Order: sequence, then C-alpha cells, then structure tokens
Amino acid sequence: LKKRLEKCNQDIRDYVEEFRDFSKMVLSRLAGLNNYKAEVKSGVENLLTRIERVQRDIDYFGSVTDSNTCTEVHEDLVKQQLFEEAEEKKKLKLMLNASCDHRLAGIKSLKVVKKTGDKHGSWMKDPGKKHTKIYLLNGSINNVILEFANIMTFMESNHTVKARRVTLPLPWEGTGHIIYQGFLFYHRYGSLNEIIKFNIQKRNITDQMLLPGAGRIPAYKLSPSTKIDLAIDEQGLWAIHAEPETGGNIVITKINHITMAIEYTWDTSCNSKDAEAAFMACNTLYVVYNLPSGGTSRIQCVYDVLDAVNPYEIPVLHFPKHQGSHSTIHYNPKEKQLFAWGDGSQIIYKLHTKQKV
Repeated sequence: LKKRLEKCNQDIRDYVEEFRDFSKMVLSRLAGLNNYKAEVKSGVENLLTRIERVQRDIDYFGSVTDSNTCTEVHEDLVKQQLFEEAEEKKKLKLMLNASCDHRLAGIKSLKVVKKTGDKHGSWMKDPGKKHTKIYLLNGSINNVILEFANIMTFMESNHTVKARRVTLPLPWEGTGHIIYQGFLFYHRYGSLNEIIKFNIQKRNITDQMLLPGAGRIPAYKLSPSTKIDLAIDEQGLWAIHAEPETGGNIVITKINHITMAIEYTWDTSCNSKDAEAAFMACNTLYVVYNLPSGGTSRIQCVYDVLDAVNPYEIPVLHFPKHQGSHSTIHYNPKEKQLFAWGDGSQIIYKLHTKQKV
C-alpha cells in the first residue's frame, strides 16, 4: 500500500510538472499572441492613419480642382455674358439709330391752344407727314376722329363744323393712341392687349397685333382708363404699359410700325404708382407724376434704353403753371414739343434739350 501511495504521489508530481510545463508553453504562446496582436493592432492603426492622410489629400486636391474648375467656368460665363451684352447693345444702337443724342433738360413754357372736349382725350399732329393737320380724339371710349386742316381751323369757335369726321370700325380704349405716317395706332376697346393699325385716308384696318403682358393693369395709376400708351419719337413707334409681374413698374416695347412686330422690350425701374402719363423722346422714357387730387405735374423718373443718360444726373422737371392733371402727353419729334390734354384743355409744351454726354 505504501508503495502504491508513493507511486501515486510520484504520478501526481509528474502530472503537476507536466501541467507546469504545459502552462509555461501556453503562457509563452499567449505572450507571443499578445505581442502579435499588439503588432497587428499597431499596423492596422498605422494603416488607418495613412488611409486618412491619403483621403484628406484626395479631398484637398479634389476641392482645389473643383474650385479652379468652377472659377474657370464662372469666368467663362461672365466673359460670354459681357460679350453677348456688348453685341446686344450694338444691335440696339443699329436698330435705334444712335445719332439721336439729345435729352430733356427742362420744360420752357406752355400754351393752352383750346379748351374743348371731355376730361379725358388726346390731340396731336402726325410727325411722319409734312401736312399741318390736327387730330382730336375725345373721350376714353370713342370711335370718331376729328381732323382739322391746321391749328388755326382747330382754334375757331365752330371748329366741329369744319372738321372731317373719320369713323372707326372698332372703338378705342383709353387715351394712349397715336397717329404716325397716316395711320392711327390704338388699343381696341374690349380687348385685353390688341393694338389696331388704321389707315386714316382709306378708312380701313390694315393690321393688328397683341402686346404680351399688357392690358391687365393701367399703364399709370392716375390714368386708369389707359392700359396701353402708344408713343412716337425719333425712332418710331413704342408701347408703354405696366405689368403685375414687375411690381407695377413700367415696361416699354419697341414696335416696327410697318410690320407691327415687336423688336425689343425693356423692364424699367419707373413705377406706375402716382404716374399720370409718360412719353418717349430720343430713346428715353420720361414718366410724369402727380398727386391723386391733381397738382403740379413733374418728371421724376427717366429710363434710357441705351444707357446714354444717367437718370441721377437729371433733376426733377416741373411742368410750368398748369395745375390739375394730364390725360395724355405725347412727344412730337418733328417739332420737339409735347402735345398734352389737361382737364379738357389742349396744351403745347415747349422743351429745352441738352446734348447727351
């Protein structure tokens, strides 16, 4: 039994020794694994760091490249836009005849030629004809033109007897009509934005057109019956109106009076609020303002389509003496005068002009 116990003890010691050796081996291997794990971890961390640096470099170079590309594209677009604007101005100057080089500097005097007709109406000469005929268009809705041989006949007390009556097949609306080279151009009553071209001598309609955007609001808030105001200057026929999309600002359109085609349109900075009339002279829009109750009319907004006039250099221009309101003001480029209708009176204003700088 003693021998058997000694053998068991020896076996136990042998097992313990084997276990110790095994433990040392395991611990050794574990230590190696830990070292390998640390090496692997360090390598991975180092690789991640390098990847992050590379990614930052890629992002940096990508942003620089994009920035340069955007800058180059932006500069190209600006150059293209400037080139197109310059070409557009050249075309406009050719179309509008840049030899027109004067601007309005003042209103020298007025002459009340006659007082006849309603509060609203218009009267004029034909600047495109050599004759001295006077035309009277009474009221904001009518279809009868009165034609007089000259201003002396018009001023006679029994002027209506000596007038030639021309009846239109379609009535006009507002007071913004104009006569040019033997034709009456007017906004047809009952239409939104139809402009009629009427041959006065032959007494027939020769053409018509639609003016996009016009007719929804008055051209001038103080002259609500006039939705489209037609005008003549040294360059021909224009249309003046306002649109809701422009915040009530006035829009001007150049129209070819022969073909009735739109040539160009400008959105101006002149507002229709408190405006009573406007006219074109030498490619420039002059807007006339007043009080709702009537007072001294004044020009305080100017827009030159060729940017040849600095609006800030032109002072507010007051109309002399006349107190009240204007139904229409038309510029006659042949006589360099304004033909106005003020509270039923037919008025001529003489102008003072200066050279455009």
